[in-house]
Amino acid sequence: DEIRSLCGFSKRMDEEISSDSENESADPNRKQQENEDDEIEETPQEKKLRLAKLYLEQLREEGKLQRLIAKELIAPEPAEIRLMRGHKLPVTCLVITPDEKYIFSASKDCSIIKWEVESGKKVQKIAGGRKGTEARHVGHTTHVLCMAISSDGKYLASGDMNKLIMIWDPTTCKHLYKLKGHRDAVSGLAFRRGTHTLYSASHDRSIKVWSVDENAYVETLFGHQDMITGLDCLSRERCVTAGGRDRTVRVWKIAEESQLVFHGHEGSIDCIQLINEEHMVTGGDDGSISVWTVNKKKPVSTVKQAHGSHGNTGLEQPYWVSSVAALHNSDIVASGSHNSAVQLWKCGQGFRGLEPLFSVPMTGFVNSLKFSNSGKFLVAGVGQEHRLGRWWRIKEARNGIYIIPLKRQAQEQEVVQ
Repeated sequence: DEIRSLCGFSKRMDEEISSDSENESADPNRKQQENEDDEIEETPQEKKLRLAKLYLEQLREEGKLQRLIAKELIAPEPAEIRLMRGHKLPVTCLVITPDEKYIFSASKDCSIIKWEVESGKKVQKIAGGRKGTEARHVGHTTHVLCMAISSDGKYLASGDMNKLIMIWDPTTCKHLYKLKGHRDAVSGLAFRRGTHTLYSASHDRSIKVWSVDENAYVETLFGHQDMITGLDCLSRERCVTAGGRDRTVRVWKIAEESQLVFHGHEGSIDCIQLINEEHMVTGGDDGSISVWTVNKKKPVSTVKQAHGSHGNTGLEQPYWVSSVAALHNSDIVASGSHNSAVQLWKCGQGFRGLEPLFSVPMTGFVNSLKFSNSGKFLVAGVGQEHRLGRWWRIKEARNGIYIIPLKRQAQEQEVVQ
């Protein structure tokens, strides 16, 4: 719709300029007469520029619109939550295809599995290899830490502890490219929407930009003082990163070659997700969840001990927030820890404040969370260990992915009727 509107807008402007030019040619004295009557007369080009600015501002305002659906959500029944198992070790990351038909999950066992959402069946498995077999093994040979899928579903990217980024065909699971350049583990990946530009973050403290179509490296961005633990981007030519123990969130403006630095957490910032182009949510090992706006250097809202605390009285420690997710352009975010629950939150007006909606019981470390584009379901990647280390082990946890349906009250009423 926006493309059609822009085309129509451009055509109308060209017609107006053409008409103005014809009138000026037919009557060369017309312009002089008008200027004598009104000294602030616009030229056709100035008029086009002014109207273009107004139209772009209108589009920006429309882009800020939120899907206010938190008030409609109701907690699913335990029996409605599906578990899909296939990984031998903890699931570390996952992505949902744009058409919402498939889920890709990756694990510390170095494998990637493609799942069918409707049936819950395993469609294909890209097996992991042993360390030292890199020369002959097609897939990963160390822990896979992150994945991303392009908005058109053409490319799947996965990054591992061995500094490598693998590019796959999501339809066939065929290996296409191997991107090298990082000096340490690849910890974050994201495709810019509507493009095949890939952003990668690493424990080497850098962000790299790649053109996947051309199998080419573009540039490297520096600024973080500690290993980067998470990365995300949407449509703009920018990305956001979480800097671990440097306790900063950064917004990277690629075209302007600049970065914005944000402070707020009291510990390592371990995960980050964009809510929309202007707002983002982070989680850290201080147990806090924070919501940020790109216009302010401090969080607009923070929930401390979002998942509670554990330990002896007087020596209590907050549960680390190991994953966050946001339903884009909505008022819903989710967070995961290892306190046996995934928590859903409602963003307050202007994103000031987070209110708990409901929690979903889940044993284990919730290492990855992703909402489907439509908001019909939430997927959690769970394991017996944290995705970044082995500080604790929850033996009773199952290594797998959980599909959590997001039901709305309106749907329930329809069923009753």
